[in-house]
Amino acid sequence: MFEEEVRRVQLTGGSTYIVSIPKRWVDRLGIKRGGLVSVKEMDDSIIIKPRDVKLEERPKKAVITTSDDVTPESLVRRVVSSYLTGYNIIQVKNPEKRIDLKQRYAVKEFVRRKLVGTEILSDTPNELTLQVLLSYPELSVNDALRRMSMITISMHRDAIEALSSGNPQLAREVVAMDDEVDRFNLYIVRLLKEAASDRRILQEIGLKSPKECLGYRLIAKSVERVADHAADIAENSLTLTLSALSEEVANELRSMSSLALKLFERAMASLYEWSYTSADSVLEGVVETRGLEAKAVQKIIKNAPPEDVPSLRLIIESILRTAEYGGDIAEAVLNMTIIDEIKEE
Repeated sequence: MFEEEVRRVQLTGGSTYIVSIPKRWVDRLGIKRGGLVSVKEMDDSIIIKPRDVKLEERPKKAVITTSDDVTPESLVRRVVSSYLTGYNIIQVKNPEKRIDLKQRYAVKEFVRRKLVGTEILSDTPNELTLQVLLSYPELSVNDALRRMSMITISMHRDAIEALSSGNPQLAREVVAMDDEVDRFNLYIVRLLKEAASDRRILQEIGLKSPKECLGYRLIAKSVERVADHAADIAENSLTLTLSALSEEVANELRSMSSLALKLFERAMASLYEWSYTSADSVLEGVVETRGLEAKAVQKIIKNAPPEDVPSLRLIIESILRTAEYGGDIAEAVLNMTIIDEIKEE
């Protein structure tokens, strides 16, 4: 995959440069004499790709050997690492006896809740085989991020509604939705790790250059953290002694939440629009949110029971962190789009 050959560039016809290609590469890729190839410039590289030649790809397979000494949590971590590294088939096996029931349940439950496009291919006493069925073009990085951010926005709004109305069932639903965001986050990490080392995959998932992989990784992590804070708001609302907040406190928290969520949405929009200007305006708005904290704390101390103040302070912090993660996303967009705003000399 990473073979390298040194070839001398030659000039022919006064205006065309030619370079020879190793025969074994041509044979391996199925290129015939007179066949067509596409030539594309990408960053500091030139990509030569055969046209109308379909390569037969063998799925990458990882075999994880387990035993009774391996904890279920450790086994799940090995499965996750294999998934993120890009393996399409992941086989867990115990060569000596049946796979421990706790290990089996932990892996199957994690796959069900957290791994996008992954199914259990076979389940026998000594082996558990997983297969990733979702191909890269089916769900690009931007599509996965859109779904991830939409769920996150819904979680935050529902968490604030559960807090204001004292609805414990809605709060529990918000906490449960965090798994869906984690699913997309792991899928995006898998895509980006593959794309960083394979330019063909880079194109398939909708990115222009390997440099963008780091930016998208930081953005996905920030979206995942916003979802975590939405779940934290919901969990802290369940600890409050009152069934519903006073109107003064509820209004203050709703106002802070509206601003924080607006900044997060604008930051994501700046990514989809690939707009340096939009991202820059988000960072100016993030500063406002910190100025709202003292006012909100005063209203809480004045209107809420003393035993609820610690949980409400944590809720305020989660709202503020939502705005700050919006700022982190905007910074990542700035770094990725700055090339469109400057002139290189």
